[in-house]
Amino acid sequence: MQNKISRIIVISVLFLIFLSGSACATTHTAVSFPIPLQDYQALEAGKNLSLGGILKHRMRVSPFNLIATALFLCAIIHTFFASKFVRLSEKITNSNAEDSPKKHFQATICHFLGEVEAIFGIWVVPLLVCMVIFFGWHTLGHYFNNVVSFAEPVFVVIIMAISATRPILSLAESILRRIASVGKGTVAAWWISILVVAPFMGSFITEPAAMTIGAMLLAKQFYDLRPSKKMCYATLGLLFVNVSVGGTLTHFAAPPILMVAHKWHLTIGKVFMLLGQHAIVGVIASTLLYFLIFKKEFSDLQKKRSGGEKKHDCEKKVPVAITIAHCLFLAWTVINLHTPALVIAGFLFFLAFVKATKMYQDNVSLKSPILVGFFLAGLVTFGGLQEWWIAPVLKSLKEFQLFVGSTILTAFNDNAAITYLSSLVSEFATNQSMQKAVLSGAVTGGGLTVIANAPNPAGQNILSKYFAGGISPLYLLLGALIPTLVVAICFNCW
Repeated sequence: MQNKISRIIVISVLFLIFLSGSACATTHTAVSFPIPLQDYQALEAGKNLSLGGILKHRMRVSPFNLIATALFLCAIIHTFFASKFVRLSEKITNSNAEDSPKKHFQATICHFLGEVEAIFGIWVVPLLVCMVIFFGWHTLGHYFNNVVSFAEPVFVVIIMAISATRPILSLAESILRRIASVGKGTVAAWWISILVVAPFMGSFITEPAAMTIGAMLLAKQFYDLRPSKKMCYATLGLLFVNVSVGGTLTHFAAPPILMVAHKWHLTIGKVFMLLGQHAIVGVIASTLLYFLIFKKEFSDLQKKRSGGEKKHDCEKKVPVAITIAHCLFLAWTVINLHTPALVIAGFLFFLAFVKATKMYQDNVSLKSPILVGFFLAGLVTFGGLQEWWIAPVLKSLKEFQLFVGSTILTAFNDNAAITYLSSLVSEFATNQSMQKAVLSGAVTGGGLTVIANAPNPAGQNILSKYFAGGISPLYLLLGALIPTLVVAICFNCW
């Protein structure tokens, strides 16, 4: 079975490379890389092309567009089969055959192919080969130095690492504990508190930090009780949707808003009126709806949690001064989001501070943050090559169609990329209704898949151990569907 899968992957990659090689002669000298949208529009001026005609024309001008999008599609399809590779790895490991280097190698490769966070990085490899064949090594270097930015992956790695420390988790948990105490600290009270309050923290401490805190507290207060599979996926889908929507109270924390805030002159007041007030209603309504659906199971989980709550390391008392210092490191990271050198410098000082105060710290774990950063780096690499088709698709849509289109496209691309590409459409710059449609659609669809919103891989990485065989993209989609529809209604009802 594993040999068959390996052959399919190798043949697919070789076929794509062959396609790129066959087109190389006509594109290497004739086309700059990547072609700016303005150049496409200049070539298409006066031709009155339909959407299909525009896409066909752009594929003729640069056949590499088809290659880049085909590889991107392969990566997306691969995410839906990740759990199968994990099971295959376990099957090889647990087989009765004698242990051998070959068997170990096969199991490791299958496990690697099943790591959702590694998938886009894996598919970047054939993409880079095709880029070199098409345009040469110099152009490849130009693309990474001048076209794509890895500021967001670097930011997410560091914000995740800081957010997962004992002082920050202790502070967040103490806040949520006070809120949960209104409901007598029951499982249901904790569940509602985390899924409502933590996402809105994302409007101030950023969505990746809110996702890390929310996922780690859910693991402790909810997933450790081993709820049903249906409830596990419903909670995960709700978490992803709420975090995506919860960052819309401000204009500086959620990546899809941050990407267009300057160009569309968005202020905190404007963002709150456009999105924030709708988000508050949507998050509360969808959370209460799921609470009513699973009300009986909450009672069962409460009985299971007999003997009181277990004490965890993050509950040990941390001096206020250390907590304040961690909050300042978080603030420094957020303020310098677009200056990776300052973000990294701040993180180095943070690591030194953690070592100096190690009696109040846990070890800083970088495995999960780096995996998530690797995922986002692959996504950013692919995303910079998808504007040739996303921009004309968005431009062709009317207001409600744009909302639906943004929601659907977000499921297959990072929502920050969707809003960024929308900012390239000049008609949107002064049209507030179109801005609301694309922004609300982008955040509404942010929970449908793991690639829809930058913080989702962080939540998946933290909670995946509670899902046998890994998190299924199909069940995640189903779990997020109801809250997505509720939020969609809230964004469009007034």
